[in-house]
Amino acid sequence: MAYKPQFKVKATYMRGGTSKGTFFNIADLPEEAKNDPRKRDKLLQRIVGSPDLYKKQIDGMGGATSSTSKAILVGKSDVPNHDVDYYFCQVAIDKDFVDMSGNCGNLSSAVGPFAIHEGLVDNVPENGVCCVRIWQANIKKTILCYVTMENGMVKEMGDYEIDGVAFPAEEIVLEFVEPVDPSEELFPTGNLVDDLEVEGIGTFKATMITAGIPTVFLNANEIGYKGTELQGDINSDEEALERFEKIRIAGALKMGVMKSPEDAVTQQHTPKIAFVSPAQDFTTSSGKEVKAEEMDLHVRALSMQQLHHAMMGTASVAIGVAACIPGTLVNIAAGGGEKSAVTFGHPSGAIKVGATLSKDGDKYIVEKASMSRSARIIMDGNVHVPAGTMD
Repeated sequence: MAYKPQFKVKATYMRGGTSKGTFFNIADLPEEAKNDPRKRDKLLQRIVGSPDLYKKQIDGMGGATSSTSKAILVGKSDVPNHDVDYYFCQVAIDKDFVDMSGNCGNLSSAVGPFAIHEGLVDNVPENGVCCVRIWQANIKKTILCYVTMENGMVKEMGDYEIDGVAFPAEEIVLEFVEPVDPSEELFPTGNLVDDLEVEGIGTFKATMITAGIPTVFLNANEIGYKGTELQGDINSDEEALERFEKIRIAGALKMGVMKSPEDAVTQQHTPKIAFVSPAQDFTTSSGKEVKAEEMDLHVRALSMQQLHHAMMGTASVAIGVAACIPGTLVNIAAGGGEKSAVTFGHPSGAIKVGATLSKDGDKYIVEKASMSRSARIIMDGNVHVPAGTMD
């Protein structure tokens, strides 16, 4: 058989919030990847370096964590009043699948700068703030990404700091417009708090919400934690991870996010599972001391069956919305009562999130949720792909 050389695909590697991913302009993908989802997934997997039974992604662009095993597709939008379509692909590290059931809120902050960089946004100001109107195609929602322009270029460097990111950058404000459509159920079970029964493990209080990303919230003390845990406290405990996955599946079934436990094999990105606790002093993963008075509550969340090193952006939306609704576990952990924003502690530090809510009778309507992130291009050029990848 004749040797076939590798082929090249134009790509941009970016940080967005506390995540990193490989970005592609849809127009630059090979034709067969544009027209065949199976071939597209094979291409993205090989570029990221999956599936890798060694869980290292040594032979690809991924960083062997849920925060870095990501591919993003962006193209000009046909949706009225939107600039670009954005497809988020969570690439499993050691398993053979790509999960497109949800969004990445952190990388949403990089979509705006990338779209401008690629010339996909019209009427970009020379100076000032450009609002990039993003259609999140996975979940069919609108995201407004406010990007600062300076002398015709995206301003990347600034003094805005994010816990979990080593260097400061320019602030990017994100607004998630109607993260839950008024026709959809914000609380799929109809309750602010449920008794979630998990076979062989126990019954726990749970708030299950669909804002940002479907999320199951538990009380830390009910599952044996303080709520100030870091990654090493949980990710090295295989028994704990198995227990969390069983709880996640039970919550998913009760929410209607999964139809059967078997769905969990290929649906690991959604729902998320998180646990909350009242504000308390803690030491971050970098050794920084954070006092209870600097926050309203603690939240820890798992992504792709691992405790996240900071907090997923979409889960931050769920936290912000749940915290602003009196009676949820998140709201109670934050002290209860009416709120428009909260600051929550996570393994790397703390972050502020907010939500604008209204009511239609007894039903809560989420008008928008907001948070700030930052983003920058790390590199761009061509990624080399072995021949036969999409066969």
